[in-house]
Amino acid sequence: MARKKISIIGSGNVGSTCAHWLAQKELADIVLLDILDGLAAGKALDLYEASPIGHFDVNFIGTGDYQHTVGSDLVIITSGLPRKPGMSRDDLLKKNTEIVVDVTRKLCRLSPDALLIVVCNPLDVMTFVVAEVSGFPQKRVMGMAGILDTARYRSFIAEALGVSVNDVAAMLLGGHGDDMVPLPRYTTVAGIPLAELMDQRKIEAIVERTRQGGGEIVNLMKTASAYYAPAAAAAEMAEAIIKDKKRVLPCCAWCDQEYGVGGAYVGVPIVLGAAGVEKIIELQLTPQEKHLFENSVSHVKQLVNQVKTFISS
Repeated sequence: MARKKISIIGSGNVGSTCAHWLAQKELADIVLLDILDGLAAGKALDLYEASPIGHFDVNFIGTGDYQHTVGSDLVIITSGLPRKPGMSRDDLLKKNTEIVVDVTRKLCRLSPDALLIVVCNPLDVMTFVVAEVSGFPQKRVMGMAGILDTARYRSFIAEALGVSVNDVAAMLLGGHGDDMVPLPRYTTVAGIPLAELMDQRKIEAIVERTRQGGGEIVNLMKTASAYYAPAAAAAEMAEAIIKDKKRVLPCCAWCDQEYGVGGAYVGVPIVLGAAGVEKIIELQLTPQEKHLFENSVSHVKQLVNQVKTFISS
């Protein structure tokens, strides 16, 4: 049986770290692609030379030629500019739209049956761009955001309570931005509701830190944005797809009737398997949660309206 093939577009910090996570899981052979001459080839060779130490049997190709991505089962798009101090995810809108449109047109001709995971910012809008340009069925195009955001949320809770991160389960809705909607009501520690372990004031502080989680790292690193956790989140999605695990995960997915969204890519809990977004799970929201979610969706739609002019130009 032929091995699966995963192509990663963009070999910067997120792309190359994602390749490392994927290789350790031995999910597929990996193609790293980048426009910067030699970058992808160098990182692919370095990863391959690590395989005897890491005990993973994976073939790597590092290239700038899209022909090497032919027949990919899964493509992870990380290409685009990273955030810098003082920048919001939205500030990246126009330039990253141009990059993502070009990338999508090139790769989709060569892998018409692939599933696509989008990682670049602004996340929800770039996922829309990829779906629009590719013309792929919406269930085969999804964005990585909710897994990253809930991972931050879960790690902050574990740190505050002095417990293992493995015992914290959480859910989150909305766009990948400052108006994301962590859901304390659906957050538990070993099955115990969070509200029984932490007072409301502390919960609210952690929710706010989660919303600002990406910016916190950008401000610390100065010249780069987060990449370990985003890459790990994309790899978790890839594993659910390649192994058809039917994982329930918060991801950026197309919602129409669901949650009354009316047509947009936003973060919601989904069942993720070999077919992509196999089901969207609708949670019962309180009036306050619904209000916050609608605000987040509204912001995503405003940005989508802006990028529609970039796509058509």
